[in-house]
This record gives sequence, C-alpha cells and structure tokens, in this order.
Amino acid sequence: MSGAQGGTGTPGPLLAQPLRPPTPGRALAHIGLFLLGALIAIAGALVQAAWFPGGLLLALAGAVGAFLGGAYATRSRGGAMAPAAGWIVTVILLTTSRPEGDFLFGAGGGSYLFLFGGMALAVICATLGAVRQPRPGSARLGK
Repeated sequence: MSGAQGGTGTPGPLLAQPLRPPTPGRALAHIGLFLLGALIAIAGALVQAAWFPGGLLLALAGAVGAFLGGAYATRSRGGAMAPAAGWIVTVILLTTSRPEGDFLFGAGGGSYLFLFGGMALAVICATLGAVRQPRPGSARLGK
C-alpha cells in the first residue's frame, strides 16, 4: 500500500495526514502580518507619489520585504499571503473615491505601477516564499 497506513503503525506521507487547526500563535502571527501589510500599503500609497520614481521603488521594496519576511518568519506560503492580503485590501479601499470626491491615488502611471506591480509582487513572493520542509531527522533526504 503506497501512501496509506498499511497496518504497520507507520504514518503515511504528509499529504495523507488530516489538516490540523492552526495554533493560537500561528493565527496571531498571521493577523499581525495582515495588519503589517495594511500599514505598509498606507505608507506606500503616501510615499510612492511624493518622491517619484524613488518613492515608488521604496514602497514596492517595503511591500516585498513584508511579503517575503512573513514567508520566512512563519516558514510557510501563508506567511507571505497574510501581509499580501492586508496590502491588497487596503490598497483597494484607498482607491475608492469618497462622497466628497476626494481620493488618495491620482490617475498617473506611478499609481498604476504601485497597484498592479504590488499585486504581481505579492503573487511572486507567495509563490517563491518559504515552503515547509520535513523536520530534521523525520525523512531520509538524498540517501
């Protein structure tokens, strides 16, 4: 029986095991990363237009730092997606116009580069982020 518990008492592969709910610490870390992504989105929205093109690069670099930092801190792709989700939700909320006619983003190319570039970088960081590896000694790798 490949991949199942063949009655020997040995556990099957990692994918065959049921998912466990996240620990309170991991859930708190993801909530914190979500809020960090929201703060970076607000700061990036203000900086990207102020010092173009350096502000745009600084804002996107801050976003990438949060995305990859979250992935490496939690050692999972979910750690990259938590700040990315906070960033995207905040940026989308900042692009909506208010009843008074005010809005934070102008119609320039830098704003669109910040919006779409940040979303593309979020996907790239979540894809390339840290992937879970077996614990040391739990599997024979390369032997």
